[in-house]
Amino acid sequence: MKDLDKLFAALAQSTFRNSFQLRDKDLAYLQQKGLSTVLDHAEDFIGKRLAPAIINNDGKQTPMRGHPVFVAQHATACCCRGCLAQWHQIPQGRELTLAEQAYIVVVLEKWLRIRLESN
Repeated sequence: MKDLDKLFAALAQSTFRNSFQLRDKDLAYLQQKGLSTVLDHAEDFIGKRLAPAIINNDGKQTPMRGHPVFVAQHATACCCRGCLAQWHQIPQGRELTLAEQAYIVVVLEKWLRIRLESN
């Protein structure tokens, strides 16, 4: 798991990762529901879509839009096990630990907080 400042500096260098921004609808949802509720959703998504050792549709399990967490996952390379391995050094082929799942939620929270504070 990476230092968040170093991670976000590296993500800032990626044109692809920087292309993900919250649409007005996603930002409104985040503001209406609140960060705490949206992070509860993140925990659920991570537990169901990323935590298993084997994911049949790995690389395609996270939609590109439709929820602020999905956008944040792509923006922070927390969208699939391949990206987690490449960007966060979290190995594929085994179940995510609770600590790794918590780390991913922290990464998503930081990205979402930045978006909230800039609006």
